Amino acid sequence: MLLSWPWLGAAAANPDQAYARANAQARQLIQKTMQDRRIPGLQIAVVKDGKVVLSESYGLANVENRLPATRTTLFPINSATKSFTGVAMMQLAEAGLVDLDAPVSRYLDDLPEAWRAVRVRQLLAHTSGLPDILDEQGLLGGGTESNAWGLVKKLPMQAVIGERFEYNQVNYALLARIIARQSKMPYERYLAQRQFAVVGMPSTRFGDSYDLVAGAATIYSYFPRKTDDPGSAERLSHWFYDMTPSLWAGGGILTTADEVARWMVALSDGRLIGDASLHGMWTPEKLNDGSDGSWSAGWPVLGTAANPQRAGIGGARAAFIVYPNEKLAVIVLTNLVGANPERFIPQIAALYQPAQRAAAR
Repeated sequence: MLLSWPWLGAAAANPDQAYARANAQARQLIQKTMQDRRIPGLQIAVVKDGKVVLSESYGLANVENRLPATRTTLFPINSATKSFTGVAMMQLAEAGLVDLDAPVSRYLDDLPEAWRAVRVRQLLAHTSGLPDILDEQGLLGGGTESNAWGLVKKLPMQAVIGERFEYNQVNYALLARIIARQSKMPYERYLAQRQFAVVGMPSTRFGDSYDLVAGAATIYSYFPRKTDDPGSAERLSHWFYDMTPSLWAGGGILTTADEVARWMVALSDGRLIGDASLHGMWTPEKLNDGSDGSWSAGWPVLGTAANPQRAGIGGARAAFIVYPNEKLAVIVLTNLVGANPERFIPQIAALYQPAQRAAAR
């Protein structure tokens, strides 16, 4: 099925009136969901027919100091950053600077021999079969980035290239290097110039829990601490995560739902990539046996062939889902690990589908 997003020219004549009821229902649903899931702070933005029809914040950005979450509070989106990296690669492909079907060895030197035949698009879709630089404890070896890179290059492949989906962070670290080499600027500067500045994302930046980021939400979880005895009472605690600069392309962005919504609108009106590139970016990568993989170029593949969905999901606390056939995108950012907004975003999205039919009458 052709994935398109022809938002412009399809907007309702009076979207404020048509979507007022959906917005009211979405507010009620979000507040109930926050209560049920015990989410401290949350931002939501809904993009419909090329317009932001809802953008609000709820709860607390910092619980212990009772600091409210506002529309300018920065939330980490972690692995949803990969969708931005996917757009960057499509931009470079449009400019003739990258061939997505080329082996990574065309653009990167000093790769292990087993890695050299991986195609660029297989990095984007996690079908490379490469080993991961992270384990359950963080960076391999528990030391520096350079030490972890030395270790991962000695590991065997996880799978035959193109055989199956195997999610890992090495794929996007290599994509960051390709972007830097082909654009002649660091990955984070490329995104700042070619995406954030283009669409109006002045607050968006890179970092992790250990970086000093003004206006960032504090991250929490209810998961047991390593020192807790079995059966210990559940309690809200700080959650810390380490995202080293070499891995930023796979999980380093902090942003707001407002700014992600602007980025979504820019995708819809062609300011970032053209229609053909958008279609290519959202087409599932084929495995060696001809079946569809679980990802396209930077985006998890959800939904069905009849009702396709593309997503960005990060840190078990941030997500956005695009419904191309509905000309709809829903963004939810939270500061609770385990909130998993990708699980309740479909309920929000469903509120806007009857609104579109009503607007068309």
